[in-house]
Amino acid sequence: MPACLLQNLSGARQPTHFNPPKPQSIQPVPNRLPSLNALKAFEAAARHMNFSKAADELNVTPGAVSQQVRQLEDSLGQRLFLRQNNALHLTMAGKSLLPHVRESFSRLLEATNLVRSKNFENILKLSAPPTFTTKWLRPIDFSKEDLDAAIRYGRGTYEGLACEKIMSEDIFPVCSPALLTQNTPLRTPADLKHHKLLHAEQSMHDETAPDWTKWFRAVCPESIQDINMHKGAYYTPASLALDAAIAAEGVALAKGKWVQDDLEAGRLVQPFDDIQQSEFSYYLVYPEGMVSPKLAMFRKWLFDTQGMSGFKALPTRSQLVQSL
Repeated sequence: MPACLLQNLSGARQPTHFNPPKPQSIQPVPNRLPSLNALKAFEAAARHMNFSKAADELNVTPGAVSQQVRQLEDSLGQRLFLRQNNALHLTMAGKSLLPHVRESFSRLLEATNLVRSKNFENILKLSAPPTFTTKWLRPIDFSKEDLDAAIRYGRGTYEGLACEKIMSEDIFPVCSPALLTQNTPLRTPADLKHHKLLHAEQSMHDETAPDWTKWFRAVCPESIQDINMHKGAYYTPASLALDAAIAAEGVALAKGKWVQDDLEAGRLVQPFDDIQQSEFSYYLVYPEGMVSPKLAMFRKWLFDTQGMSGFKALPTRSQLVQSL
């Protein structure tokens, strides 16, 4: 081989290899919610697949959209878009994020529209015993604070408050129909000595709760010496005593209005007709002279439901002011 050829070969330029610079790593910011504007810019850009169209929708410049997207990428530590052949594409991270962002915006919109559509000034805030709300006023929402009125079970003496009686209460024993056919049937109150008495634990410290001793003294005092009034089982809340009675575990003492549905459905029966008229009643109480239109409306509905005769509507707050 000629020497010149060898020389040319030996002096030939060696091929070079291009090593592109490594992309700058993005450090995510943990446990920090991205800005709402950045998420809006990302969602709009992903929907249009175009920063300019997203900018038109958001009424900003394309550069602002690009900057918001870049800030979101920095906070997540992930690239969300790629540009290929002058077209915008979502990365795998962008595809994963997009449906969650859309769902979140949809829920935010639903929540804000719900708040806009409601007049919270017309919501009546009422306090009432649990049995009253669950058995009778189920469709109504209640709050424990900042009350407009209250329903109380007592003697009707509430100083500094207007007080109107809603309804009285009867107290009587109830049991499962199965107990009526047992070897020791229930025909008279004296037969209760053969059955387990079911008590509301509340009766041990609350005089308004149904109490077996009070009931016997009121309707059957001659049998009080033959029966241990404290035997049986105690339950809290009181509704569990009624559940036990339905399960034929014994005989419970109930407020009549709160077992009406169970009696009509046949889950409970009233074994005898002896009834104690409770010394306590339900009352609607509210600050004197502070009857708002919503309270006046509720009061009318309340007493109309009870079918009270002689109902007289109270003046509303605005009517009281006008009369001064």
